[in-house]
Amino acid sequence: MVDYKVTVFTGSLDHATTYNDVYIKLVGTDGESHRTRLIDYKGPLAFIRGAVSNFTVSCSVSIGKLVLIELDKQRFSLFPEEDWFPAKVEVKSPEGDTYMVPIYRWITDSEVHRFREGTALRVFEDNHHLGRYSREKELKWRKEEYRWEVYKEGIPHCIKARDPCSLPPEVRFSFTKTIQFGFTAITGMIELKLEGLADCKKKWKDMHHLNRAFWHKTHMADYVQEHWKEDVFFGYQYLNGINPMLIRRCANLPSNFPVTDDMIFLRGQSSLGEEMKKGNIFLVDYKLLDGVKPNVINRKKQYLMAPLVLFHKTPQDQLMPIAIQLKQTPAGNNPIFFPTDSEYDWLMAKIFVRSADFNLHQLNAHLLRTHLLAEVFTVSLLRNVPMVHPLYKLLIPHTRYTLQINILARLLLISENGVFTHYAASGGEGMFTILKRSMSSMTYSSLCLPDDIAERGLQDVPNFYYRDDGLQLWDMIHKFVQGVLGYYYKNDSDVQQDSELQKWISDIFEHGFLSKASTGIPQHFATVAELVKFVTMVIFTCSAQHAAVNSGQYDYGGWMPNTPITLQLPPPTSKGKTHEATILETFPDVNATVHGMGTVWLLSKQSTDFVPLGDYPEEHFTEKIPRKLIKEFQGRLKVLKTHIEVRNESLEVPYTYLNPTEVENSVAL
Repeated sequence: MVDYKVTVFTGSLDHATTYNDVYIKLVGTDGESHRTRLIDYKGPLAFIRGAVSNFTVSCSVSIGKLVLIELDKQRFSLFPEEDWFPAKVEVKSPEGDTYMVPIYRWITDSEVHRFREGTALRVFEDNHHLGRYSREKELKWRKEEYRWEVYKEGIPHCIKARDPCSLPPEVRFSFTKTIQFGFTAITGMIELKLEGLADCKKKWKDMHHLNRAFWHKTHMADYVQEHWKEDVFFGYQYLNGINPMLIRRCANLPSNFPVTDDMIFLRGQSSLGEEMKKGNIFLVDYKLLDGVKPNVINRKKQYLMAPLVLFHKTPQDQLMPIAIQLKQTPAGNNPIFFPTDSEYDWLMAKIFVRSADFNLHQLNAHLLRTHLLAEVFTVSLLRNVPMVHPLYKLLIPHTRYTLQINILARLLLISENGVFTHYAASGGEGMFTILKRSMSSMTYSSLCLPDDIAERGLQDVPNFYYRDDGLQLWDMIHKFVQGVLGYYYKNDSDVQQDSELQKWISDIFEHGFLSKASTGIPQHFATVAELVKFVTMVIFTCSAQHAAVNSGQYDYGGWMPNTPITLQLPPPTSKGKTHEATILETFPDVNATVHGMGTVWLLSKQSTDFVPLGDYPEEHFTEKIPRKLIKEFQGRLKVLKTHIEVRNESLEVPYTYLNPTEVENSVAL
């Protein structure tokens, strides 16, 4: 007889405990053990939350190298059948070898479940017949559990699921996340209802009245309230606010934006041509919003403009707005506004720009380019790549909670009864017009930060902290991915013959980018370099990019005048007629304001089970080299964290959203 020492680690999640009987079978290259009930001195406490329990499994002869284990649990006597969350199983053989089997899955039934020994294997090197059988069966089950669905034509496909409860347990929110997310949502709305604001369809009386709704104070939100009218801060937001994705260097003025030198450079101190040659002129163009049908809120038509905004980089390295046109087509009733206009004319123009930015940011930079893409990456991974595959091990931490948060977004934000549908200027029909247009304008290069910065001509713009921190994170992620994938894929041929890898990217191209070759998205991988770049983009999108466009939502949107969710008067058609009272009448009604503010508060509040970038509490990799690379990645992130914190000490407005400790590993909020 030979004995195998088996250690079972039960996860530390809430409700991970089971008192059911647990059975195991060890399957090796030379044989297998009998199905054995796991019993130790702890008795029924062997599989409680966080437990580490040791057992012995005896075999008549050695089973050789471990290939997989089979686990099942059976209801004990009068005990009910309970869900169980095993984290991993360690097996020590009589020959002195130690095998680690990652699990990290809920077992909710009494069926037999197979889990592979942790050494990563690509499909073409998985030679054991039981291993191949297990691999095929796992993917067959996954394809049944994770199905594609078309939510709306013209946008990325999504997971087919009615609600979070219809998702497999391992991809749902934890108990902690569920409770905290629900508590934040409910308490925020109760506060607003107690204040009599949530159902009030009246206009704001004055700015003091508006301040009543500004009930959650943060340092940055207070700063925005104090500085939102200032041109310097208006310009700053296009570099380091929550939508740094639109601004680009302007070498030629668009033909539909007829700004002349005498309009903006008084007394001939310079010219547009000269400043463009110096690289000092920048443009933000909201053309994707042109002609979008605006919403009707509280039975009143709303207004959503498609502005063009011109910026000038001053000798003091400040980005200052110098001209605003609120509609795309030049006309006598579509004046171009300048800082030299009256205080309220210029402020009103900026308010219409900020409202346009709110709507385009939420639907394009935030929803489409992070949430919906992350869901596509996740569903394709779960359908096409088994747990034993190195790509699964690398990417699964970056899919955490993504499917559930997106289902909640479809149910609570963009559904027929969703907050965005009811209260945003672009809600309803306009919302999907914008999403489809944004989808048509999306390219692979725009998702890859180094390429995007270069295409927009922003390589040397000063005080651009999103770019500075983002490029460092991109490089660190790229180096990490290159190390891990380079360990498994020694040459291009390895990539080309990996059918599971090719199916993953093929599904992403079809269901995420709707088979449009014009996007530049790969349809297959031919080289290791192509694979590394794409996987870098996936991880960056799901972590850093989402943090950049999500984490500051309440900071910049908590004070509504800085980012109005909607506006309910048309823009001025001539100058000199706008006053403070006009601005108050243009702002969204009280209920639209507070529902918008409550939503950005909810979407900015992290739960206590937040996992920062580079932290991998689930140990999917068992080989030394990948584990070493993870440690090195974590070390580089710590250095960047220190660098960012030191820099921020000298900034009036610290940029914190890409500090690695503030970046969540996945699109989880």
